[in-house]
Amino acid sequence: MCLGIPGKILDTHEDGSLRMGRIDYGGVVKEACLAYVPDAKPGDYVLVHADFALNVLSPDEAEETLKLFRELDQTT
Repeated sequence: MCLGIPGKILDTHEDGSLRMGRIDYGGVVKEACLAYVPDAKPGDYVLVHADFALNVLSPDEAEETLKLFRELDQTT
């Protein structure tokens, strides 16, 4: 089973031939490859798995997923 985490793109840059971005996961910022989401831009939410952004999410989709993660965290 794979788990994708929503994050907000802070900025983008090129690393050789790869488009990369700094992604904010609710205060934790990490780098991810944006090659699979060529139209994604700073301010967009993306679903990231294994440091690869797989698709762009609407702000509502991202918030709903983050809300569910917070609810799961409260049950443990």
